[in-house]
Amino acid sequence: MALLTLNASAQPSHAASTVASDDGQKDFDWGIGTWKTELRRLAKPLSGSKEWVDYAGTSVVRKVLDGRANLVELRVAGPTGKIEGASLRLYNPQARQWSLHYASIRNGALTRPVHGGFHDGHGAFYGEEDLDGKAILVRFVITQLNADSARFEQAYSEDGGRTWETNWIAVVTRVGDAD
Repeated sequence: MALLTLNASAQPSHAASTVASDDGQKDFDWGIGTWKTELRRLAKPLSGSKEWVDYAGTSVVRKVLDGRANLVELRVAGPTGKIEGASLRLYNPQARQWSLHYASIRNGALTRPVHGGFHDGHGAFYGEEDLDGKAILVRFVITQLNADSARFEQAYSEDGGRTWETNWIAVVTRVGDAD
């Protein structure tokens, strides 16, 4: 599978240890709840542009499938419009890895998943995507800042993981429990 080959070359040397010593199924439990979301998105990734667009809104994270998965609903708005979507995070106990799948309401499309796990409160997930007809690598990093805040960062690489351009930064702050 090409993704696994690309992941191995694109991940930093500590990537093999991204799975915690326990089975990892509860890695996202800290995130269950309602979050104030402040998001910055690079307007034109991998184009040389440095124009960022800011958004604000909420994210709601709920356990699904008896806690073996969770669903994130994202709703933010900014000067260029809204971003609304859902991320389904599925845990594979055999691989001891998570897969993260994002669906955008704007175009009804489901992105290819990124795969990975957590180590010491830091999640690293890698995958492939097409950007304007070109195959690129995707890195998604989650850092739990404390019990009530976290940072999510997405980056693209068009050179096989040698360099990365961050194009999405979200900082979330807990405002309540999930319904």
